[in-house]
Amino acid sequence: MIVRNINDRSVLETTYIAHGGAVAQMILDRRILEEIGFLAMATLSSGRTIEAHVDSMEEIYFVVSGHGQMRVDDDSRDVGPGDAVWIPTGARHSLHNSGDKDCVILVVAAPAGMAAGR
Repeated sequence: MIVRNINDRSVLETTYIAHGGAVAQMILDRRILEEIGFLAMATLSSGRTIEAHVDSMEEIYFVVSGHGQMRVDDDSRDVGPGDAVWIPTGARHSLHNSGDKDCVILVVAAPAGMAAGR
């Protein structure tokens, strides 16, 4: 069993700015995981934006707290606590914090082509 806490040194050492907007940490990633790409936590300050980008992995953004405007390709929606957004591989996506508090999200990513039972 491997347990990681967001305050563990091994997690804090991975802190980076994600796509020009959010402060992110890799909680679990390919150093440990076998089939999932990563689990990250990102904090997006009020008024900041995770810039539009395309990833080579399927992703899920799960909003833990705060509010934002999520865009996936030509679709745009307000999101808040408890919302999960599926982002297909190759979809252009961004998130703008439209609220007055931090928007905290969990991001789960999996490489393209992974299927149950493989």
